[in-house]
Parts: sequence; C-alpha cells; structure tokens
Amino acid sequence: MSKDSPSLFGALFENAPANRPVPVLVPLPTPTPYSYAVPDGMAVEPGSIVQVPLGPRQVIGVVWDGGDDEGVDPRKLRPITRVFDCPPLGREMRDFVDWVAAYTLSPPGLVARMALRAPAAFDAEPMVEGLRFVGGEPERLTPARTRVMATAADGAAWTRGGLANAAGVSVSVVDGLIAQGIFETVFLPPPPIVARPDPAFTTPRLEGPQRAAAEELLGAVEAGGFSVSLIDGVTGSGKTEVYFEAIAETLRRGKQVLILLPEIALTASFLERFQSRFGAKPAEWHSDLAPRMREKVWRQAVTGEVRVVAGARSALFLPFEDLGLIIVDEEHDPAYKQEDRVFYNARDMAVVRGRIADFPVVLVSATPSVESRVNGQSGRYSTIHMPTRYGEAALPDLHLIDMRRHAPQRGGFLSPVLLRAVGKTVERGQQALLFLNRRGYAPLTLCRVCGHRFQCPQCSSWLVEHRFRHQLQCHHCGHSERTPEACPECGTLDHLVACGPGVERIAEEVEQHFPEARTIVLSSDLMGGVKRLRLELEAIEKGEADIVIGTQLVAKGHNFPLMTLVGIVDADLGLANGDPRAAERTFQMLSQVTGRAGRTGLKSHGLLQTYQPQHPVMQAIVSGDAGAFYEREIVEREKAVLPPFGRLASIIVSAETRQDAETHARGMRNAAPQVPGIAVLGPAEAPLALVRGRHRFRLLVHGKRSSDMQGFLRAMLAGGPKERGSVHVQLDIDPQSFL
Repeated sequence: MSKDSPSLFGALFENAPANRPVPVLVPLPTPTPYSYAVPDGMAVEPGSIVQVPLGPRQVIGVVWDGGDDEGVDPRKLRPITRVFDCPPLGREMRDFVDWVAAYTLSPPGLVARMALRAPAAFDAEPMVEGLRFVGGEPERLTPARTRVMATAADGAAWTRGGLANAAGVSVSVVDGLIAQGIFETVFLPPPPIVARPDPAFTTPRLEGPQRAAAEELLGAVEAGGFSVSLIDGVTGSGKTEVYFEAIAETLRRGKQVLILLPEIALTASFLERFQSRFGAKPAEWHSDLAPRMREKVWRQAVTGEVRVVAGARSALFLPFEDLGLIIVDEEHDPAYKQEDRVFYNARDMAVVRGRIADFPVVLVSATPSVESRVNGQSGRYSTIHMPTRYGEAALPDLHLIDMRRHAPQRGGFLSPVLLRAVGKTVERGQQALLFLNRRGYAPLTLCRVCGHRFQCPQCSSWLVEHRFRHQLQCHHCGHSERTPEACPECGTLDHLVACGPGVERIAEEVEQHFPEARTIVLSSDLMGGVKRLRLELEAIEKGEADIVIGTQLVAKGHNFPLMTLVGIVDADLGLANGDPRAAERTFQMLSQVTGRAGRTGLKSHGLLQTYQPQHPVMQAIVSGDAGAFYEREIVEREKAVLPPFGRLASIIVSAETRQDAETHARGMRNAAPQVPGIAVLGPAEAPLALVRGRHRFRLLVHGKRSSDMQGFLRAMLAGGPKERGSVHVQLDIDPQSFL
C-alpha cells in the first residue's frame, strides 16, 4: 500500500452507505469518544483498532463501549476508513483505561494512546519465505548436501539460514539444492522475537527461608484470583529467585507474565538471570528499544506469542492476550511515577490492573514504600518477610563518619576515614563504591570577583558544570552552554570556581589519592548512553574496576561480587528539602546503596559521611532496625494525615508570565467548593518557580483518606477560570514530587 493509500481509502468511504454509529476513542485530549459510522460490509466490535478521519487527517482509534450513539443518524457521520488486522483490545484492558482516566482525571484518549504505542504493529507481520524438502537427487551428491537433505527429510518447513545452520553448511549449499528443485518455496509465519521460557529448564536451589517464601507466594498464585503479595526482603536475600517460582507456575498455567523494573535499560544482569532460570530471555519493553522491535513486542504480546515481558512503567499498558501475573520489582522506586501528560504511579496501577482482570500482583523491595508497608500491616496485602541474605552472606557493617570531627582536606570532599578504607579495600583486590546522587562536576559555578552565579535563562535553577564535556547544563530543561574562560558579568579571566561536588569531581579527587586504581564513573548523562552503561556494569561485575563512583544508577539491583566497601559521600543530601517523603526516600536510597556490598559472602563495610549523625534516618540505617524507622515514619504520617492515611493532589498552573499564572491559580482557589475534610493550600510559587521559560504556581489539595478527591477537583475545575492563552493547568493525583 502506498503512502497515500490511507487518505485515498478514506475518500472512497466518504459516500459509502453506513449501517450503524459507534463510539471511537481517538488518542487526543478529548473527554469522550467521537461517533463514527460503520460502512456496510465492515465488521467492528468494542476494542477493534480502526483508522478514522479527523479533520483533514487519518488517525488511529479504538471502538469503545457505551456512548449515546444509538440515536445518531449514521448518514450524518463520517465513516470508519479501515479496521486493522489485529486482535481487539479486550474488555479488561478497556476497563483499565477507563479506570486510569477517571482516577487521574486524564482524558481517556491520552490513556488509550499509551496502549497504542506501536502503530506499525496493528497490521499483521509479513510471512517469511521458507522452503520444504520435496525429494529427488541432485546432480552431484556431496557430504554437505547429504547433511542438508537428511536434516530436512521429515518434510518440516525451514528458512534458508535456519536449515543451513542446522545442517552445519553454508547457505550456498542450500541455494544449490533449491536451484535443482530439491526444495519448494513455502511461506512461514514470522519467528517469535524470543523463545518460549521453560518453567522446568533448571531446578532452582532454594534454601530454607527462600523455600518458605516461595511456597507462600505459590499459594497465592495457585489459589487464583486477585491478591497482592509484598516480598519484603533485605538486599541479597534471594527475592528474585522466589518470584521466579511464581512466574514458573503462571507459565505452567498457560498465562502471560509482566515484570516491571524501574531501570530496564540498565538491567542486563536481570535478563541473564532470567535466561539461566527459564532457558530464554523475556521480551523487553522500554524507551530505548528500537521502533521495529517495539512493534514486534507489541504484536506478539497481544497475540500471545510472547509469554513474558520485562519492561519499564509503560509496559503496564501493553494489551496482553491473557495476562496472569504482574511483578513490580523495587516497588518503592520513584521511577514508577510518570509525570508527563498522564500522571500515574505504575505500582498502584499494576494493582488496579490485577484487580480488574482478577489475577495476582507481587510487589518486591528491600525497602518497601510506607504505603505498601501499611497495606501489609492492615491485611490488604499479604507480606512475605525475608530477613536474611542468601547463603552465608552477611549484611555489611555500617558506620557513620561525623564530618564535624573527621573533616576532609581543604578543597576535598572525602573524609580521611573513608579514604583509608578505600585504600585498604583496593589493596586487598576488592572493589569500593563511592555514592553521590548528584550528576556532573559541581552543582554551582560562580565568579570569585563579582559573585556572578551561572543560572539557567529558562529555569529558576543553577547550571551544573559537566567538566568532562566542558559544558554548563540545566537538568530541568536541557539548556546547555560552553563553559566560559571569563566571567560574563565582570570579564575577569580564570576566577570561576566550582561550588560543591558532583560525581565527576569525586572522581577527580579519587584519582589524586589513588592514581593507580582503575576508576569508573556511572551516571545517566555520561557520553555513550545506555550501551556504555551496560558495558561498564559488566566490567564492574567482572572485577575490571577498583573504585566505582556513581549516582542512583548503582543502587538498583546490581550484583557486584567483589564489592566490599560502600562509601556515601553526602548522606544528608536527600534530607535538605521540604518533601514529606524526604526521610523515607533517603532511608531507601542509602539502604539500597549500602546493600551492594558483601552480596557474595565477603566481609563488607558501609561508611556514611554525615553532618547529622543523630538524625533518625542515620540511626536507623546503621542500627539495621528498619522496623523502628518505619514505625516512626508511619506514626508521623498518621498524625499529619498524609498518605496513606490521607490524600494529596497537586495542581501546577503555568504561564508565560508570572501574573497570568498567579491570577489563574487564585481564580481556581476561589472556585474550590467548601467540603468538610478537604483543604486547599496555596497558591504559592512552586519551589522551581520557572521551568522552560514558564512561570509556575502551585496549589496542594489535602484531604482525608475517605475524601472524594476526584469529585472535589472536578468541581473546582468546572467552577474556576478556563485555560486561555499560555495558561496550562497540570493535575497530579498522589504526587511524588513537590517541586
């Protein structure tokens, strides 16, 4: 079909007879589906993926449920132009889209758009040319030809390359037999992108605690129906092997499995572990996947050829044929929160998808979110505890370094205590990890003469120096500029000073102290992207590095066999803001990072540099008493009626001018209905008051757990001023970020 075919096809149907109207949900921010006519001879049903005219364009849509189309004259409607040769979205998937749209107050078309991310996959994949043995004798029978004929003698169909590989010959040998009529041409269905995982490929070796946890989890899977299980296990306790058993049982039952991971592009080790257990890798789904591969994964998930998908949060909207289990690994991770177009938390929506489709959901973490912990305590979730590491491995010994007593050398950021520990670790042939969750070289650059600070021209944030790239960059809008030699304000040369450390600066300090050590810096914005990061992670696992300096990338499930020392450069960093989850996030991050050490049984240590050694988070980490930390945090949340004991919704009003943003925000505040148990705070300038050239004001809606937050917000939006000009209103139910 040519590029112009869709529009020509649509033109042919403009005057075609139509027999009935149907609602079609198009991937646009419209509140309801549009009505279209079904031409005579065309068969559609709810969930059918179709092509429809919208203005001068042809767009993809989904035939939807309900609507008031029965009283519409189909002769007055534009007709559907095409039905794709693709299985329809099932009722459960459509219900899920409607639920997410209603909960997040998002247009249902934008939610449906997330389920239609691979338009080229809606058409069936073309058949693959193959061949089949038909008999006969070639003019000259060689040993190679004999092997090919013997391999294909059972009459099975082969591809040229597949047959040549199976027979151990070159493709030219097969081509010679084809030319002599020994084989006939046949057409085969496209091959699966990954082999089917085999639940019996290996026999897992589970120890006592693992075996008990696996049996408890298998009970939930075997019982069938909806349930949520929380695996709460320390780092290195074997949580992955335990939920692999739930996956195996689900596969035996003929169901598909979805595994959500916060950083799928960086988890090559997970894919290898899966392959070792099941004999094949799962299909991947994430933003770095090539478009052609995304199309294949989408198509084969909806047809059922792909049995297991491991993916980032967007994989939750893949329309599986028969999904029977969702695993949410590292369920506490903030990466599961999407903050663009449709604001949703993939962990929470995974639970909703399981409830709608009536299958089990498994949440996994060494440091569960407070919400999941409370749900476990209340009985909403069943909790599976794994308090010890696998095998003989012990948790690292953790100690605080009081930076008031053990200050770094002038111009440095690493305490002498930490430097001595790094030196001893490297001398033993083991690895040390230095963690700082701050990219670049320095978070601020200023002039020592006039005090000029380099700020983003489009955001209310400082420019971060990236010395490896000789750039100053904004991490909010992406603005970058060349690092100047002179101050742009006073013109003084060589008086620009970097303030504070980033991972690049820590690497520079490490190289001064340990010039012979092999050092690797891991950060999401380094040159080379995901491919380089994967290669460097593999190098660390193989022992090809002595000292690793990294951001939060190193905290997520990696297994470094020789890692015996973890040093936290600035343990206080995450506590220095007004985020109500600051203590929880800091505890989770530091616990996960220190958990990288000693996973293979080697004696290990964790050292945390802090100026607040008496802070409850620091004390909870070094004491190993996670229960006490959670108990304290839960009590504080309950007192303040914060999630999960209360509800929050964030409203960000942005505009090209500060006055427009503030005026609109105040108008919304004045339109808020008076409802007992719900309060509106603000408006006030957001902590990031300017982003990408847009001024931002923030309102925070706070209510009791039983509050009808969505109903309140709908009334507030309906009674408030309408969006005009550059004004834009952004809603976030259950916000994770308070910037």
